[in-house]
Amino acid sequence: MTSASHSGPDPAAGFRPHRVVVLALDGLLPFELGIPHRIFGRPRDAQGRHLYEVVTCSVRPPGPVETDADFAIHVAHGPEALADADTVIVPASYELGPVYTEGVLTEELAAALAHLRPGTRLASICTGVYVLAAAGLLDGRPATTHWADAERLQRLFPRVEVDPDVLFIDDGDVLTSAGVAAGIDLCLHMVRRDHGAAVANDVARRTVVPPHRDGGQAQYIERPVPDPQQASTTTARAWALGRLHEPIQLRDMAAQEAMSVRTFTRRFREETGVSPGQWLTQQRVERARHLLESTDRTVDQVARDAGFGTAQSMRQHLQAALGVTPTAYRRTFRTGKDREGPERTEKGRAAAVRT
Repeated sequence: MTSASHSGPDPAAGFRPHRVVVLALDGLLPFELGIPHRIFGRPRDAQGRHLYEVVTCSVRPPGPVETDADFAIHVAHGPEALADADTVIVPASYELGPVYTEGVLTEELAAALAHLRPGTRLASICTGVYVLAAAGLLDGRPATTHWADAERLQRLFPRVEVDPDVLFIDDGDVLTSAGVAAGIDLCLHMVRRDHGAAVANDVARRTVVPPHRDGGQAQYIERPVPDPQQASTTTARAWALGRLHEPIQLRDMAAQEAMSVRTFTRRFREETGVSPGQWLTQQRVERARHLLESTDRTVDQVARDAGFGTAQSMRQHLQAALGVTPTAYRRTFRTGKDREGPERTEKGRAAAVRT
């Protein structure tokens, strides 16, 4: 299944916001429940209309749902809300019962999921993946969860291809993420997939979070906060971002921090979770996306300005990262007066590539 059926509203058919339904389960984490509302509640089209409608539902009739904090929340919708969903998101819960201990759905949860329409896009945050796995929706498919739960998930669901080392995995109509902040990355990724980098970046700015962390980035970085006694690679990254259009050698980046190449490479990976080369490619892909969306430059010009050198090189990198060619990407996500609404894109199954 491709993401085409889950892009924004088709202008020819009349405007309708994409309906995101968040399934609130007892024991949920309030922070993760709020992520979809924060991210999907922001995007608007050129006419100021919300691109998404976000609804929270329970597996029971409207009423209170317990959280892992010292308060409950009142959910105004029952499981029937799932029947009208374009996307369903299952956040983490600490009280999944037999779903977590035995890998089977409760009768209540099974009845709720029976409301899902064929073709509904599904996503999970952290341990929400257990619900999708117990429903048999991940059999033979790649998935991820919080690194501390990955081994248990794999043992309980041997038919799922569990990858514990990535932030999120996009497998087309089913997406899974690690915990907490990775849920933000996943939701921003879906906005980017639906409406392009410009819309997703605007949401990120308003939410004051990084606009893009690649799904294949490592979950667990050994030293996420650099030792204050050691030099950082921040200056080198800022230097590189200012000259992405130029050839950038690893030794030149290391020189910005007065480090040897070996030391710089080690520190860089400790701070970012990826190698300098992988990071540069990610930044160039993002630059190319921005230029394709917001300028009239030719594909050759965009390739040069983004630092890929040739259109063929850029085409290969965009195909690997996004599953589409530069021309197809521009046609889908072009912004400005010529775009009345998001167009649809054909993007095949795109499991995150481990970096």
